[in-house]
Amino acid sequence: MNGLCPGFFDRDAETVARALIGVRMLVDGVGGVIVETEAYDAADPASHSFRGERTGNAAMFGPVGYAYVHRIYGLHWCLNFVCDKDRPGSAVLVRALEPSDDLETMQRRRGLADIQRLCAGPGRLCQALGIDKRLDGLPANQAPFALSAARGVQPVESGARIGISVGTETPWRFCLAGSRYLSRSLGKIHAAPARSAGV
Repeated sequence: MNGLCPGFFDRDAETVARALIGVRMLVDGVGGVIVETEAYDAADPASHSFRGERTGNAAMFGPVGYAYVHRIYGLHWCLNFVCDKDRPGSAVLVRALEPSDDLETMQRRRGLADIQRLCAGPGRLCQALGIDKRLDGLPANQAPFALSAARGVQPVESGARIGISVGTETPWRFCLAGSRYLSRSLGKIHAAPARSAGV
């Protein structure tokens, strides 16, 4: 499996969020193709880094290309990748993927047979791939992660992010056009230059 090019995560969050669409992501051999992401940086009021570094968000201020794993609503884990070496506190939330590798394990973890809903949302994705706080601060280019470059040019659409109450005007949600595996239907996404559930 070919990894991502050197410097992939060095770029700004918006660029990385777009570029992650179509990337194949496995965790211990389980996963699929990323079809939905959201971008955040420290200047964004919806970002976990907006008020500076704290114990819970320390990974966001660490090396680029590392995982930042956090919990929402005290229930669901969310996976982000830290990016932008020039702007500490930047990260991209992985919102959804099209499952392809080890479907049986994902279905068992989720207690769900419907492949289309297995990884349609950040919490569902993390449950299906077995992602939790153990992976916080680990590098994306080493096990248990395996990321490989997208094949060909990916048709990407962008629009408003989901599940936030501030920064809603920033169109930093990115989706693979035509995908049936998104966390929310394509009809709610606007084709616009793009800006993720609050990272």
